[in-house]
Amino acid sequence: MSGADKPSLPPLADLPVEDRPAPALKGIEAIREAWKRLPSRPGVYRMLGADGEVLYVGKAKSLKNRVGQYAQGRAHTNAVYRMLHQTVSLEVIVTQTETEALLLETNLIKRLKPRFNVLMRDDKSFPFIAIRTDHPIAALQKHRGAKSFKGKFYGPFASAGAVNRTLNTLQKAFLLRSCSDSTFSGRTRPCMLYQIKRCSGPCVNLVGEAEYAALVKDASDFLEGRSVELQDRLAVEMREAAEKLEFEHAARLRNRIRALASVRASQGINPSTFDEADVFALHCEGGQSCIQVFFFRAGQNWGNRAYFPRHGAEETPADILAAFIAQFYDEREPPKLILVNLEPADAELLEQALCVRADSKVEIRRPERGEKREIVDAALLNAREALGRRMAESGSVAKLLDGVAETFGLPQRPERIEVYDNSHIQGTNALGAMIVAGPDGFVKNQYRKFNMKTEEFGGDDFAMMKAMIRRRFARMLVERDDETPPPLAGEVVSDSEREGESPADASAAAPSVSFADSSPARGGALQDGGVDFSKEADESERETKFGAWPDLVLIDGGEGQLSAALEALEELGLKRRVVIAGIAKGVDRDAGRERFFIPGRAPFRLDEKSPVLYYLQRLRDEAHRFAIGAHRGKRKAGIAKNPLDEIGGVGPARKRALLDRFGSARGVSRAALAELEGVEGVNKELAKRIYDYFHDNKR
Repeated sequence: MSGADKPSLPPLADLPVEDRPAPALKGIEAIREAWKRLPSRPGVYRMLGADGEVLYVGKAKSLKNRVGQYAQGRAHTNAVYRMLHQTVSLEVIVTQTETEALLLETNLIKRLKPRFNVLMRDDKSFPFIAIRTDHPIAALQKHRGAKSFKGKFYGPFASAGAVNRTLNTLQKAFLLRSCSDSTFSGRTRPCMLYQIKRCSGPCVNLVGEAEYAALVKDASDFLEGRSVELQDRLAVEMREAAEKLEFEHAARLRNRIRALASVRASQGINPSTFDEADVFALHCEGGQSCIQVFFFRAGQNWGNRAYFPRHGAEETPADILAAFIAQFYDEREPPKLILVNLEPADAELLEQALCVRADSKVEIRRPERGEKREIVDAALLNAREALGRRMAESGSVAKLLDGVAETFGLPQRPERIEVYDNSHIQGTNALGAMIVAGPDGFVKNQYRKFNMKTEEFGGDDFAMMKAMIRRRFARMLVERDDETPPPLAGEVVSDSEREGESPADASAAAPSVSFADSSPARGGALQDGGVDFSKEADESERETKFGAWPDLVLIDGGEGQLSAALEALEELGLKRRVVIAGIAKGVDRDAGRERFFIPGRAPFRLDEKSPVLYYLQRLRDEAHRFAIGAHRGKRKAGIAKNPLDEIGGVGPARKRALLDRFGSARGVSRAALAELEGVEGVNKELAKRIYDYFHDNKR
């Protein structure tokens, strides 16, 4: 069908209505009354409720035959029975062909969002990369929405983040401008992007038009899939420039090759058997479904996105996938090839409708072998994992905590779960982390960071975990010095035993503590456990700090880390009072294959689809995220730290004078005493102090 023959979709208000039953009729009777006057022609029907709500939109090759199936009133699913019971009227629209009916049905479903249809959620448009050619000097930019200007458009990309990352690399590689035309015309000197080598400066004629046009062509070649040929050509040019001793030009070409290679490396799967395709993989479980969509353009992977369509529990996977694909391309141009993990319902009809939409041939294929099958399987794995995590997140937290209690043998649902992880690089910038979770999710104002000194653990992960656990629970004992820890489930403690217990001995042996509070409300590190006992901190807040008793402690690690933590608890007399477990990464560090370690029990694993497992993975991942983030912050602060900052009497002005004279702190450390005395603002006494700092081991 040519573009001129495409069906025109009229406004909803102008759609013709063939017949309506009497308002007094309802349910099956209303359907039967309407059926009597329906034609045996293709079209779309709408079932309406008492208040005019559109309950369902469907298409049919023969309206009379399709609606007649509803009129029989038997062999329906429970969802259909509920829909028919609520129906009071039926409206139909006759079309010329079944293909037109499918296109119109899709359009109406997206506009009306009927309650009993399969609905695609998250319907926002996808971003593109555009090379604007409506100006003599082309611009490279992100674009979303109607293609209302002259240029080349590349996409779709799965997310704005994917576009931004690609744009960032393209700017490094091709130095194309990204500014607006008004900004471009108003420049009198190059902007910051030129200074950081992200633009060639065409606004002030720092690059010739011919050379800039060549950069635009190179960018187009890369985005159109000719990246390998482009990299090979750039490599030849780089060698030729080096042979001509044009090393600066050769270095620019080298950086461009590296930038292009980094884009392809970050894209993961890059197919060799096709250039353009969308991949749909559907996974259904527990009455819910997830569809992963992968975008491949110009032989490159341009990202993926997960969708969770709304549908009844009785819908078949084939129907769900067919409805989703039809709605997905209602306002988007489909590619030439669509790969699926299962054949959608009415696949041939769907192909015809997509051909009309694209005005070119579109093929829907379910590959059985080869690279295409591997890509579909990868998308299906992503769909399965995404649905599992969504089910875990959307499930009742209470049920998840009940599952945690059952898994770890707790007497009741845990109210406070603490998870511990640590991070360091060969013992440097060592930092431990504790996160807290409960019925209300993550309790971020109770997260804690433990600044560890190398002499405490000697670079040993196990010793570091032991020191961290000892710190945390020693502090708890100090804060709860008027209380006795509760017994474990099933443990009977006599009154005499209660009277004889005291944490004083354990707390007295506790090492000094240096904690940092992660709560942004406190704005920085706090000493002595990070607990603010100022007037603003009330009693209820104090009782929720280190004095709070955890119902479950999770250690990110295996038997070694767990044993180290148990040693710390035993030293404090708490080994039998704390429920503690280790969660170790699975074989090849695969999520879903974690092993759990509990004292007195053999290691075990949970079912890979268990919501409890997903919940525990989230806790572990949050602890890891917090530990890594804190470690990076500490490392960054350490990099910026200067030894001169530790010398009394050396303020910003004298520090600047010393660095100006000697170039660096190392240069200052090598300077003679007389040289230090010659620096402006440094007297003999201060010069001696600086000299002694570097030569007398910081006396």
